[in-house]
Amino acid sequence: MTVAVFFGCTFIAFGPAVSLFLFTIARDPLRVIFLIAGAFFWLVSLLLSSLVWFITVQISNKNSATQQRGLLIFGVVLSVLLQEAFRFGYYKLLKKANEGLLSLSQEDTMPISMRQLAYVSGLGFGFMSGAFSVVNILSDSLGPGTVGIHGDSQHYFISSAFMTLAIILLHMFWGVVFFDACERQRWGALGAVVVTHLLVSCLTFVNPHYQGSLIPTYIVLSVMAVWAYSCAGGSLRNLKLCLTCKDKDFLLANHRPR
Repeated sequence: MTVAVFFGCTFIAFGPAVSLFLFTIARDPLRVIFLIAGAFFWLVSLLLSSLVWFITVQISNKNSATQQRGLLIFGVVLSVLLQEAFRFGYYKLLKKANEGLLSLSQEDTMPISMRQLAYVSGLGFGFMSGAFSVVNILSDSLGPGTVGIHGDSQHYFISSAFMTLAIILLHMFWGVVFFDACERQRWGALGAVVVTHLLVSCLTFVNPHYQGSLIPTYIVLSVMAVWAYSCAGGSLRNLKLCLTCKDKDFLLANHRPR
């Protein structure tokens, strides 16, 4: 049973993201490089936030439960802000890199568009975030032990898997909206990305009341999915053509850089 839980939760958490990687990124070495670079930027942001949180915990009163909970909230907020700061830094770096690639290219267009870079970097952020969020949980799911034997929720593993899936996809959507906001200098949209990221992260504090965190998170996910689709140039007509398999140029592989 534990093995079934492990593989089931793994496929729930990473199945859609891995599918997106295989079908839209894996065949292009340049996209793979940018995805790995995005994952690295997220990792550095986590390292910095962990370092700050560790120092503050060491100098705080460890016997005060209220203070420790406050530090936990502080750590989450700091981590989100650093992640978005590094996303902005990565955007600036990609702008410079794209200009360099354009100067080296023999064509008049960029080898990869900013929309594609937003998608790829967002998925890189999501992969690394999801891995750090759920890897220890998946390890525990292999046993020994039985979830809920002492009256706790039996939905711990599957709820964590669905939350990880949402976080991965949200990072992808946040990346698209964030880069579009930077390109068009729409600072309100950029602020909305930061606020929704903070909201989703803080929703985890209501656990183990998982319905209180999962339902609002998936509402935010749905809104950000529609927003990101619009930022990427999508329309109802394109969606209809895609769903009916009549749009041969819908996939990123055939997307024309702007």
